[in-house]
Amino acid sequence: MTTIPRTLGVPDLSLVVLIGTSGAGKSTFARKNFRTTEVISSDFCRGLVADDENDQSATPDAFDLVHYIAGKRLAAGRLTVIDATNVQPEARRQLVRIAREHDVLPVAIVLDVEERICIARNAGRPDRADMPRHVIPRQRRELRRGLRGLEREGFRKVHFLKGAAEVETAEVVLEKRFNDLAHLTGPFDIIGDIHGCAGELETLLTKLGYADGVHPAGRTAVFVGDLVDRGPDTPGVLRRVMSMVAAGSALCVPGNHENKLGRYLNGRKVQHTHGLAETIEQLDGESDEFRARVQQFIEGLVSHYVLDGGRLVVCHAGLPEKYHGRQSGRVRSHALYGDTTGETDEYGLPVRYPWAEDYRGRAAVVYGHTPVPDATWLNNTICLDTGAVFGGKLTALRWPERELVDVPAEQVWYEPVKPLRAEAPGGAEGRPLDLGDVHGRRIIQTNHHGRISVREENAAAALEVMSRFALDPRLLPYLPPTMAPTATSKEEGYLEHPAEAFAEFRDAGVRQVVCEEKHMGSRAVVLVCRDEEAAAKRFGIANVSGALYTRTGRPFFDDAAKTEALLDRVRAAATGAGLWDEYATDWLLLDAELLPWSLKAGGLLRSQYAAVGAAAGAALPAAVAALEQAAARGVDVAELRDRQRERAVDASAFTDAYRRYCWPVDGLDGVRLAPFQLLATEGASHAALPHDQQLALLDRLAEHDASGLLRRTGRLVVDTEDEASVAAGVKWWLDLTAAGGEGMVVKPLQALVRDGNNRLVQPGVKVRGREYLRIIYGPEYTRPDQLSRLRQRFLGHKRSLALREHALGLEALDRLAAGEPLWRVHEAVFAVLALESEPVDPRL
Repeated sequence: MTTIPRTLGVPDLSLVVLIGTSGAGKSTFARKNFRTTEVISSDFCRGLVADDENDQSATPDAFDLVHYIAGKRLAAGRLTVIDATNVQPEARRQLVRIAREHDVLPVAIVLDVEERICIARNAGRPDRADMPRHVIPRQRRELRRGLRGLEREGFRKVHFLKGAAEVETAEVVLEKRFNDLAHLTGPFDIIGDIHGCAGELETLLTKLGYADGVHPAGRTAVFVGDLVDRGPDTPGVLRRVMSMVAAGSALCVPGNHENKLGRYLNGRKVQHTHGLAETIEQLDGESDEFRARVQQFIEGLVSHYVLDGGRLVVCHAGLPEKYHGRQSGRVRSHALYGDTTGETDEYGLPVRYPWAEDYRGRAAVVYGHTPVPDATWLNNTICLDTGAVFGGKLTALRWPERELVDVPAEQVWYEPVKPLRAEAPGGAEGRPLDLGDVHGRRIIQTNHHGRISVREENAAAALEVMSRFALDPRLLPYLPPTMAPTATSKEEGYLEHPAEAFAEFRDAGVRQVVCEEKHMGSRAVVLVCRDEEAAAKRFGIANVSGALYTRTGRPFFDDAAKTEALLDRVRAAATGAGLWDEYATDWLLLDAELLPWSLKAGGLLRSQYAAVGAAAGAALPAAVAALEQAAARGVDVAELRDRQRERAVDASAFTDAYRRYCWPVDGLDGVRLAPFQLLATEGASHAALPHDQQLALLDRLAEHDASGLLRRTGRLVVDTEDEASVAAGVKWWLDLTAAGGEGMVVKPLQALVRDGNNRLVQPGVKVRGREYLRIIYGPEYTRPDQLSRLRQRFLGHKRSLALREHALGLEALDRLAAGEPLWRVHEAVFAVLALESEPVDPRL
């Protein structure tokens, strides 16, 4: 007789408990139907703790290990299968408890295999041949006694497999959770609490572009619940929403008011308060068929939805990250009611725990439930209940655009018990940053370079800098990365030369590069807003209009008035160039060089470079003069004299080199700013804009600067596969450095380039001039013996650091452009600062 294969549905995130006697085939069944990593075997764990899978004395420790591993897997959102006999209720009870702790469904699969087959199988296994004869019958009795009570024990799904043949042919099919709609990417229009305001709903849908409940561009409406109660036309709202859901043009999650109405329609005893009385009266005028449809609709609503690849979660009352995609009564309760403190306020309403203040999840959580005058973002969460039924407005969030659309209430339909709160739960800022966001070892997931780790000691060093010296983190949306030097040159007399830079990019498949003049200044980031009001609105900082800061986040000037004066000049140039309107923005973020170098490095110049030059200037001429006198007397000191002459020439060249980058300034007179990249504007990162377009854009900015502050950056485009073009690039560099320039930065013309192995290519390499390197490596570095030693310098770590910091900077810009919360942007910015404390030769 042919056995028809059984199909066993198992939620893709659940705790699966195999139940059966020894020899029932649980391990074979698990290997056939689940991944090896998904199965936790009690025998294997017994072997881990006792080196013998059959050592029954190790059973307690083995099951402690089983439970520990299961908890870790479930916390990580991994399907977990327990391979043990599990015939005793107390063994299953602990597993059900673990499933509940992690808000997943416990699933039982019972393998009820004939006793004789189990005995025969155990007898055929050398490690179990001496199993006592009473064990299998006893296990079967325990199994039989517990079969009827598995659902009462807490198992939400139970599969029975009767006989060995059915076990062998059964197949497990993983089922997506009802709340997992991550494959739906939208775009979505998420609509806040309606509360029976049918007129406002129709007006809002029309404003959003829906006609008869369908959007011509295929957008999907998502309702956050509380469709019913208090308003004038609950049946009208239900009719519209149910028809849209049935047609596939909408999704809906339940609110606490739907939950209460559903209980009423099911004949449960509920209090007719908080607007339910009005809904009952309105539904009494509808047909029995309509009320039955409403009842069925409410019963089918899922507590929350995970959408858009996990980037969006929609629920009624908000949901911490640990509950996203989970299934339990606790999850449903939080999604419907939020987390109450157990207290009541002066109006007799429950006080809710401000979960959004502590939210740190990657997914944006969109919810309603608690009326607010205006929808505002808080830590990547937003409440869309703007009190339409109380005379406020009905609000929708367009996703992924993150745009708010609203319509005013037609009137006050229901007097609120208490006034609408003046701000979103937790306040406009809440607790945007927390020590836990940056403390200890961190792993940052980036879009361009995968996972980047930050060591604990580096995070501690960055925390010291950030807390003592840096600007307010709200004004630090980006820190620039370190710059990788070109490969060490083989050209005689040179440590760095453009030939290696061009060859490196050619080998990476980059044909066109742009050579940018390297200004001898200090790296500076400029955040400039239209005005103080724009700065306060976007960055939450009062009485400033932007920021000017160093690579480590420190303010460039101690004088705030001087900073504002510089920002005024940049702002005027941006206005003249029309950038505010062109990019529809109230702020610009620029990467730049601030000149002269002495503006920031004055102390270094005085204590190190000037001191070396002065000492050499005082000692070497006297030494040469003395040696010349000795030679005139016939003493054989020619070799020593010539060496000292060479040293004097090198020392003079050293002094000339650093003096080129120093000049006096008075206020902003003498100060120059050379922007070379527009990093971001409102809603957009411009890191992917090709560099020739970037520089042309910034040329416009310099052209409209009447103050003389802004300086243009020279550039030359080179074809790395054209010898003549490469030669022209080398000559350009030689002429630039011969005229006293520091050197150049060579970048792929098309930004964010990847090589043939899909790895991120260096965003730029610096090629510093021969005389500038004299400042870095010392007056006599060009001597053959010193050059030979310096050519052994190790560049690998510096290059790795440059790529990682670049990827983190891109991540910060992406998060900033996407409107993500401050802690998410700051996470990447802080990591750049942390990597800066990694030990690396500072001369590279």
